[in-house]
Amino acid sequence: MADPFRLRVMKALSAQIKRVNPTNDYEFDLSDFQDAAGRLAERVFRGRTVFGDNDPRPMVVLLEDPRPPEATNGTSTSPMAVNQFRVLVQGFVEDDRDHPLDPAYRLSAEVVKALVEAKSNRFDILGLGKVAPCVLTLSVGQPVHRPPDDEVSSVAFFLIPVTLGLAENLETPFA
Repeated sequence: MADPFRLRVMKALSAQIKRVNPTNDYEFDLSDFQDAAGRLAERVFRGRTVFGDNDPRPMVVLLEDPRPPEATNGTSTSPMAVNQFRVLVQGFVEDDRDHPLDPAYRLSAEVVKALVEAKSNRFDILGLGKVAPCVLTLSVGQPVHRPPDDEVSSVAFFLIPVTLGLAENLETPFA
């Protein structure tokens, strides 16, 4: 079975963030890698909220923003809608002992750059097509950087709000 459109959007965002790696002239490496046991492992996750000391750093997780959207743009007689899809991009880094947030600032800047690159073809954002279902807009908000606090995270991290404008047919989410 095909993935629903919103999952395809999340996978496309994940792939875009994985472009942050030295091969593409970035300092950090968020690409997939082989772990110590020789298995393929990821540094970019979707929907995960619990991490441990064995997880790679740097790493990024994509989470749907739990706040309800401000408004929807559809009618009661049409299945077509333009909706905001809000995602939070959270990144975790190894701490700098003297300046714990410095790596978080650098990685968040690289993630923002990669996200903005997804808008290079404004008529095919994230390569998901030009007609519904498609991504009409991609807006990157201001990152917030936080030091380790042992409550949210034991390492420095950042949050970047991303809002996508989605044109979708609500009757055919798998199209």
